[in-house]
Amino acid sequence: MDNPTADTGHAGGPPITLYSTAICPYCVAAKNFLKSKGRTWNEVRIDLDPAEREKMVALARRTSVPQIFVGDVHVGGYDDMMALHRAGKLEPLLDGHAPEAQA
Repeated sequence: MDNPTADTGHAGGPPITLYSTAICPYCVAAKNFLKSKGRTWNEVRIDLDPAEREKMVALARRTSVPQIFVGDVHVGGYDDMMALHRAGKLEPLLDGHAPEAQA
């Protein structure tokens, strides 16, 4: 289900969608990290809605959670998000700058 208290990401940034389950330590870590960055997100609980799980798998081509999207860009899971952060590529993405094409 969608998180009714979350909104669209950050002033001027694209919406963040986080697919999660109730008992998932990496989901909690991802939410805590986004919160520390002053970001909000739309949480989709795939354990409550099998159709949302199918949608996540179709979009992400992964079955694990969390799966994080910034706008239409699939960031991946928590470790992927942190790797982007360490490389200095997450913040521009959160601010709405398209990622560089990967060779």
